[in-house]
Amino acid sequence: MSAAATRRLTTAQALVRFLAAQYTERDGVRRRLITGTWGIFGHGNVAGLGQALVEYREMMPYHQGRSEQAMVHAAVGHARQLSRLSAQAVTTSIGPGATNLVTGAALATVNRLPVLLLPGDYFASHAADPLLQQLEHPVEADVSVNDALRPVSRYFDRITRPEALVASALQAMRVLSDPAETGAVTLALPQDVQAEAYDWPEEFFADRVWRVRRPAPDPAELTEAVRAVRSAARPLIVAGGGVHHSEAEQALKALVDATGIPVASTQAGKGALRHDHPADLGGIGHTGTAVSDSLARSADLVIGVGTRYTDFTTASGTLFQHPDVRFLNLNITAFDAHKLAAGTLVCDARSALTALTAALSGHRVDAAYEAEYRTGKARWDEAVEAAFRADDDGAVPTQTQVLGALDGIVGDEDVVINAAGSLPGDLHKLWRARSPRQYHLEYGYSCMGYEIPAALGVQQAAPGTPVWALVGDGTYLMNPTEIVTAVQENLPVKLVLVQNHGYASIGGLSESVGAERFGTDYRHRVADGSFTGAPLPVDLAANAASLGMDVLRAKTVRELREALATARAATRPTCVYVETAPPSVTLPAEAWWDVPVAEVSAREAATGARAAYERAVADRRRHL
Repeated sequence: MSAAATRRLTTAQALVRFLAAQYTERDGVRRRLITGTWGIFGHGNVAGLGQALVEYREMMPYHQGRSEQAMVHAAVGHARQLSRLSAQAVTTSIGPGATNLVTGAALATVNRLPVLLLPGDYFASHAADPLLQQLEHPVEADVSVNDALRPVSRYFDRITRPEALVASALQAMRVLSDPAETGAVTLALPQDVQAEAYDWPEEFFADRVWRVRRPAPDPAELTEAVRAVRSAARPLIVAGGGVHHSEAEQALKALVDATGIPVASTQAGKGALRHDHPADLGGIGHTGTAVSDSLARSADLVIGVGTRYTDFTTASGTLFQHPDVRFLNLNITAFDAHKLAAGTLVCDARSALTALTAALSGHRVDAAYEAEYRTGKARWDEAVEAAFRADDDGAVPTQTQVLGALDGIVGDEDVVINAAGSLPGDLHKLWRARSPRQYHLEYGYSCMGYEIPAALGVQQAAPGTPVWALVGDGTYLMNPTEIVTAVQENLPVKLVLVQNHGYASIGGLSESVGAERFGTDYRHRVADGSFTGAPLPVDLAANAASLGMDVLRAKTVRELREALATARAATRPTCVYVETAPPSVTLPAEAWWDVPVAEVSAREAATGARAAYERAVADRRRHL
């Protein structure tokens, strides 16, 4: 191409045009890679990316956020709903706008979910030095606050010259679209470079397709995997988030239908099988079901599909107790596949499951094993019914009865979002997932404040789908600001706001480890310095209404059901507010979780907790 085939644009304009021309393709279906840009403008990006987004607003949809962290959460929720095949960009000013991205970036990278971060940066020329909000380092002049994003980004670059964008932008798209590499990608943009003009090659703006591969299993690895499954008497599949990212749910069902191998799921993997499939045992690990954890303790082969094996899944190394237990991991990321000294199938989850099903033709687990886990599943289903049941419709509901009421309202297409507090434990144990995308738990980073902005991103990805953000009072107070964005963009998200006047999850944990629920109640401070007085006169429902939501207050089980039905049919953002009673049916943890307890203490609560801790930690195993 001749030297004349160029276009003179600013760096920011060139970046926006480039992003608008990027696509992914998997299984012959093409999707736009960057579907829109979230932004809050300040002096680090208003004259650069802000101007470019105005100039090319027909090419690149723009969404106005209220909190930088929340914008990342919204983009992450969007990407997860779309199986990581599309993502969104987030732009901020320099200084606090940029550093507010760090938590969201960590969440994205921990969960292997793509998001493009475009924070403003100092003047590359140092013409104005130091400028407002610039970090001055005495011996490293090229350091800025954006360097805090390096450890939580899968790819990071600072674009100090316009032409440097060409190579870096291509690398950024490669990482965002690679299922084995994806996470947060950061291109830090010095504000003078954003506004600088350059003669860009026309090829830079041509449509570009990034094919999302489905690598097949290595034949030798597949042979070993088939041998391991055929020789196992008590195999158990642990379904992780990779099942959903690969859209491998039907392939998993085909394997299970053919072999009878039961499936337990991580928080990210729940819904890989429908809840009423006879081999679906529900959640596994510390927040798992009794039947899942019982089978995990006696499994002689654990088949991990797209899971990272976090401490909640493995019960901090105490769950898999069969003396000869082996592991077989199907994962597109070798780093995860080799965990627990496993046999590996390093490939796409759907490809692996399909190949295993074909290679295991005629193989099925023993009928007595099937009968055992189906009996355990039936017992657990009865426990779920008891937890959801409300014998008195006029009573104040418990938290599990709130979930039961919602369970009775949602359809197969609804999406339920949560991330932190006591709700993840109840949801993992009790929720009856009806479809692959219904159960949306962010539990890799378990970030308080994720739920409401993520609901916006999911709603953008799935217009017309009822999207529910479930939050407690503690989480709500962390990050309610994107309610305003939901109102502004007319996104009819549904918020279920559960008020129990404190950090219920951490309160329970605090009590169990000898910290005596210190600092976990939302109450007045009394004379001795403790927080044991009356609940604070805080009206979170009024707060949600002041931000533009329609609010329905429910005081009884009957009112709750009515409010949830009204919210589901609503065409604008709607909040159902409910104060909960203490649970009438308790479902204790079925497996341990390692939170170290004070080795010495003068307080009886701590010494008793330490004794229990030492008994539990003795069961930890290193699988080699």
